[in-house]
Amino acid sequence: MIKSDLTKGEIGDFYWGYIDRIPPDAKLIETLEKNTEEFSEFLKSIPEDRWQYRYSPVKWSILEMVQHIIDTERIFQYRALCFARNEPNPLPGFDHDIYVLNSEAEKRKAADLIEEFKIVRRSCLFLFKSFSEKRLKLSGNMNDMNATPRALGFIMAGHALHHKDVISNKYL
Repeated sequence: MIKSDLTKGEIGDFYWGYIDRIPPDAKLIETLEKNTEEFSEFLKSIPEDRWQYRYSPVKWSILEMVQHIIDTERIFQYRALCFARNEPNPLPGFDHDIYVLNSEAEKRKAADLIEEFKIVRRSCLFLFKSFSEKRLKLSGNMNDMNATPRALGFIMAGHALHHKDVISNKYL
């Protein structure tokens, strides 16, 4: 399954900002694998003294941002699993600001967050490799919008790219 197979009805408009960061001919599993490696290496290159930096008092630190990515990946994996298993009930949204506020990410070590990201993404890869093409196309409702597992997979990769750009442009 490649990104250009996705249709607009598979996810709400907001999420296309993440999906559009991925090339049209990108394959889902290969994209997630490459994205995991590249994002992990990028995180390793961040100087230790920058991980708690905030370019504004109300903005997240890099520690908090990476924790946010990990939390979001877990939630999106759960959503993908629900839809692939044909869950009939709508899934709620989540307030990422509340999650960050309560994450205690500032107490974490950068190396631990990088390792956790890799482990969570590895779990994601096993999950997505287990889905047939049919299961990847099933849709469910999350946060009052339709979504498919395959759209969620591309969103996760694009979400990491989005935050890589934010870190590169505002934190380093």
